[in-house]
Amino acid sequence: MSTPNFSAEVREHRSRFMRLLYLALGTVCLGLGILGAILPLLPTTPFILLSAACYARASNRFYNCLLNNRLFGPMIREWRRHRSIPFRIKITSIVLMAVTLGVSIVLFVPNPYLQSALAAVGVGLAVYLYRIPSRDRPVRR
Repeated sequence: MSTPNFSAEVREHRSRFMRLLYLALGTVCLGLGILGAILPLLPTTPFILLSAACYARASNRFYNCLLNNRLFGPMIREWRRHRSIPFRIKITSIVLMAVTLGVSIVLFVPNPYLQSALAAVGVGLAVYLYRIPSRDRPVRR
């Protein structure tokens, strides 16, 4: 079975300098996304999607490699085709973000104003994430 070719989605920039810049930015975003899979405060999905967008302007090879990756490829293809995030990933992200922000607020941030600001940012991000569509969302009865 051959791997799919996503070269039709790639629009390489005309300037060699800009392609190298996109390639470097895409690689940095990919690294941050991989770190985000390990570290609870760093989000994975936005960095992986940004990495794919950068690679789509920089290189057929890197873009195809990323979209054919078994971990990140399905997430990117879902976003590209349907502008949605799988429901399980969305809920897991919100729960992990709530836990880590809650621990940070209670244990590490002594200033009540900063605690409030952190809580507000967390609620805002959770609402934003929840509002992103999910095609596989379970039906309520």
